[in-house]
Amino acid sequence: MTNLTTDLRSLNEATLNNLKSSKANNTLRAYKSDFKDFGAFCVKHGLNSLPSEPKIVSLYLTHLSKNLKVSTLRRRLVSISMVHKLKGHYLDTKHPIILENLMGIKRVKGSVQKGKKPILISHLKSIINVIDEKTINEIKNSRDKTLILIGFGGGFRRTELISINYEDLEFVPEGLKITIRRSKTDQFGEGMIKGLPYFTNEKYCPVVNLKKWLDVSKINSGPIFRSFTKGLSLTEKRLTDQSVVLLIKEYLNLAGIENKNFAGHSLRSGFATVAAEAGADERSIMAMTGHKTTQMVRRYIKEANLFKNNALNKVKI
Repeated sequence: MTNLTTDLRSLNEATLNNLKSSKANNTLRAYKSDFKDFGAFCVKHGLNSLPSEPKIVSLYLTHLSKNLKVSTLRRRLVSISMVHKLKGHYLDTKHPIILENLMGIKRVKGSVQKGKKPILISHLKSIINVIDEKTINEIKNSRDKTLILIGFGGGFRRTELISINYEDLEFVPEGLKITIRRSKTDQFGEGMIKGLPYFTNEKYCPVVNLKKWLDVSKINSGPIFRSFTKGLSLTEKRLTDQSVVLLIKEYLNLAGIENKNFAGHSLRSGFATVAAEAGADERSIMAMTGHKTTQMVRRYIKEANLFKNNALNKVKI
């Protein structure tokens, strides 16, 4: 009996570890953060958060709808549902009181998504030019140029970009292969390889600038994008994803471009938009960005062709 109890205890611990490992750490943190807010709402109004019921969840979604997008409400609903499942409770998220409420909120608010602005070719060149004009620190300038060009050229998410290690790089005659070991849509770590060809103009070439960066930084293992000390000495510490956002905004500002509606995602959306403008099909764009569905990519293509295929171009006045 003792052995059976011990076995069950170890199996239970292993099962809990498997449940935690089924989701990325960032996802689990998001679940906890979302559920914490739901819990605070329930405490304030004297309601049960765990286990909860559809009516209470629906009231919470209505409460949030004043300030949050419909897509955020759906994410909060997923978080509440997942915490219930992990704790062994059932919550009917398909209950009419939840679904009909969400539909009503969507009708009232509308569901048009206004994303961050993409970094287009004109922006990219302005950023690289303004970095070249800086004379503060050659090694930092090299890192920043390479970070932005690689991020744009590979259509990277910022978390993917800062996660690149020296061991993930392979220089070939055609350009550069970068192995992405795990990403937002690759929770099981199957990985993917992105290929960046050489550009005709070396000044804006991600591959050429990466070679220069590795040479000047002497990096031959570990993270390729690292932070600097206040004295501008290179550390071994990996750059944060927030640093990518701050750098983009800093250089846009120095280039005289309003940076308010740009973010880390602007490099990725910029690549997709520019590629679509150049006539790349959705399959080749998805092969680079790693999108699993066509919905977002088709949105980029649609925006890229907004004036290119505009019916008004046929009107002669």
